[in-house]
Amino acid sequence: MDWGIQNRLSRIIKPDTKRTVMLAVDHGYFLGPTHKLENARATIKPLVPYADALMLTRGILRTSVDPDTDVPVVLRVSGGSSIIGKNLSNEGITTSIEEAIRLNAAAVALSIFIGTEYEHQTLMNLAHLIDRAKPFGLPVLAVTAVGKELGKRDMRFLALSCRIAAELGASFVKTYYCDEFEKVVESCPVPLVIAGGPKLETELDALIMARDALEKGAIGVDMGRNIWQSPHPVAMIKAVRAVVHQKMSPEEALEVFKKNK
Repeated sequence: MDWGIQNRLSRIIKPDTKRTVMLAVDHGYFLGPTHKLENARATIKPLVPYADALMLTRGILRTSVDPDTDVPVVLRVSGGSSIIGKNLSNEGITTSIEEAIRLNAAAVALSIFIGTEYEHQTLMNLAHLIDRAKPFGLPVLAVTAVGKELGKRDMRFLALSCRIAAELGASFVKTYYCDEFEKVVESCPVPLVIAGGPKLETELDALIMARDALEKGAIGVDMGRNIWQSPHPVAMIKAVRAVVHQKMSPEEALEVFKKNK
């Protein structure tokens, strides 16, 4: 792996634990002003000190994150559809590599939609993005998206999606946690981070999901709604960090949450 790619990945995936807590705040690119992210700056600012990386679009980066923030950026560079449109999978590349470098991104992220009408289009998007990013030593995060079909998040589908992303050259992959997740990890030769997904019923549920994914081979989480839709988002991200980096049990991390809320 190129030195520049390894160096940038080491800013996201912490060398001392080989794990990461990414904060996902890119939801507005297709959801608009979703609940608790209406004022992006107000939501993001108190959480930045506890995030290993921010995943967001260039618009929110420029308007809602201070330039002196010393947290690596994973820049969302795909989009072109909305939650009310005909098909969420009809995405293209929305941001150039030159723009990503201008914004000092540590990595760029793009969604692929396996098994949809736009499978070929989004896979070619990924291949083209990797070809454009590699000469600059810029890692690419492939996101195994499912659009509105959350029921597709099973082991066979996710293993297929993650392996294809790795085969095309992704540096790391964001995917969903599922039963038999260890089989997804075993069949993917690059690191996996799990998506938090929609807000779970309790904080403990989210902490258990993170613990289970880590035990089965994930190297971290890219969590959004389960952090910033919590009534106590700072306490929640501290609890998630306790599970990821300190290897606390979900129950121990819940005590961290309670002490900090």
